[in-house]
Amino acid sequence: MVDRTPQLRRAAFTRGLEAEATAAALFEADGFVILHKRVRTPRGEIDLVARRAELLVFVEVKARLSLRSAAESILPRQRRRIVGAAEIFLARHPELAGLDMRLDVVLVAPGTPPLHLPGAFEAE
Repeated sequence: MVDRTPQLRRAAFTRGLEAEATAAALFEADGFVILHKRVRTPRGEIDLVARRAELLVFVEVKARLSLRSAAESILPRQRRRIVGAAEIFLARHPELAGLDMRLDVVLVAPGTPPLHLPGAFEAE
């Protein structure tokens, strides 16, 4: 693991918050309501939980210097983490359990529009 200074950690944290805000705006522009941001569970964090009608979407946001490096940072363990976190979220919110669900990824990089990958983990 890379040892980063407190300043670098703060900068990365700020970039992450900005990327999540970008992703939230993208979903809201598409008619979704953001139900939750940065949901912490024992299995990990869900960046965004969004809903439009009968569709509930768990969103993983990846911010890097390029869309390519953001895409390359998506690993199988992230799928397991977000699935586990989503299961815990649903146990905490049983009123949402009957909705259709999807796991999406939004890639964010400076100088480029965000890239939304609906159902990004479904092929795995």
